[in-house]
Amino acid sequence: MIAFTKRNLKIYFRDKSNVMFSLLAVFIIIGLYVLFLGDVWTKNLRDFAGARELMDNWVMAGVLAVTSFTTTMGMLGSMVKDRELRMNMDFYIAPISRTALTGGYIAGAYIVGLLMTLLAFVAAEIYIVVNGGALLAAEQIVKVLAMILLTTLMNTTFMVFIVSLFKSQSAFSVASTVFGTLIGFVTGIYLPIGMYPEAVQWMIKIFPVSHAAAIFRNLMMEKPMKTAFEGVPEEVAASLKTELGIRYEFGSHVVTQTESLLVIAGCIVLFFILGRLCASKKNVK
Repeated sequence: MIAFTKRNLKIYFRDKSNVMFSLLAVFIIIGLYVLFLGDVWTKNLRDFAGARELMDNWVMAGVLAVTSFTTTMGMLGSMVKDRELRMNMDFYIAPISRTALTGGYIAGAYIVGLLMTLLAFVAAEIYIVVNGGALLAAEQIVKVLAMILLTTLMNTTFMVFIVSLFKSQSAFSVASTVFGTLIGFVTGIYLPIGMYPEAVQWMIKIFPVSHAAAIFRNLMMEKPMKTAFEGVPEEVAASLKTELGIRYEFGSHVVTQTESLLVIAGCIVLFFILGRLCASKKNVK
């Protein structure tokens, strides 16, 4: 399995355009924020102290949630290519089990997603500090790193399931474009969730990656929120947290971080099982 994982990693990093394309959604989010949206959102929060630092951490938290989503999908394109070219049939007659082959795809995707998200985290902290914000405390950094490990695993299993549904590279390329375009909307990153219609808000709140984004926001925005909300009525602060997607509400119920973690853990198990089932059906054809 290790050798097959290395093979998949070499294929991914050898294709520079594929690497860049898998990061396209991240570039779009950061570009829109730096060039346009950052100033707009900061002006809307000008009555709050440290509004710029607050929003810098808000958008970068969203970036961490989606980076492994798009990069693992780009990495798993090799699975579709192998299936379309019938290379998987050659693998099956080699002295390696099908479980090891599947594990090689999953391990390669996880490594890519983890590496890219860690690089995004370093870049995000540099951007925040250069822009006048504060570096995260050591305790928060450890928690963010733990969330990166968990979120990358969830996104990897999700992408394995999604990619297992495709038989051709052309269909996969279209899907990659669609996912890359929509991911910023369905996680409430391009715009705060409170600015969307109610139906879209529900879509965001039930999307698993959005729960990862909410946890990242709570971790990265903890100190800026203390500064911004000092002396602000609790109901006003709570309303703003809901509008920014720092917390989610279903009716009168406020989703806790523990519940969001359970959603992520449940999705890891669910998508892993679904991915294996789909892959097994493809393998027998």
